[in-house]
Amino acid sequence: MNSWWAAAAWLTDRANWSGVSGIPHRLAQHLAITAVVLVIAIAIALPAGILLGHTRRGVGAVGAVTGAARAIPTLGLLTLLGLGLGIGLRAPMIALVVLAIPSLLAGAYAGIQTVAASVTDAARAIGMSEWYIVWHVEIPLGVPVIIGGIRSATLQVVSTATLAAYVADDGLGRYLFIGLKSRDYAQMLGGAVLVIGLALVLEIVLAIVQRLAATRIAHPQLSHP
Repeated sequence: MNSWWAAAAWLTDRANWSGVSGIPHRLAQHLAITAVVLVIAIAIALPAGILLGHTRRGVGAVGAVTGAARAIPTLGLLTLLGLGLGIGLRAPMIALVVLAIPSLLAGAYAGIQTVAASVTDAARAIGMSEWYIVWHVEIPLGVPVIIGGIRSATLQVVSTATLAAYVADDGLGRYLFIGLKSRDYAQMLGGAVLVIGLALVLEIVLAIVQRLAATRIAHPQLSHP
């Protein structure tokens, strides 16, 4: 209980809310790392997943890629990359992109696969091109599942981004590493609370977005009065 009171005191200390080592600055760094990683991973995984889902092939490839990527220990990969690339954000960025790709790839593939074959066949029958079907039929209908993949990847990245502090002076993870090194457990626990709180906020926001997307599909008249 004393540790929790100490963490609460650390979190409410005004000195910890200013400067380059302050909570707002560390929080902004953490969000920036998460955002950049997700943009890179989305650019890689979503087109591949959508293409495989549209052709309705490659389920084995998706399973193999996602399974292999999930089997890689992020800390171990980060250590290897850190030894090769040195101190900085490059190593954690690459490791986090590898972590994010499986959920994004599986979500994109599954989202397109949820569209009934009869729907795409009907679209082809009235003369729609394959690209038109992808952009105007399959992606809109598969958006809730695709967002689910983004939601899962976001939570994985935002929680694991604490490891960026392992080789770089960035993000909320610095509070955990500094606290552990200096035995300042109030700072360490306070940093953990911040990461958990950030993950919960993102989870709630993305859950609402996913639900709204599903509602628009189930009740299209609500989005087109």
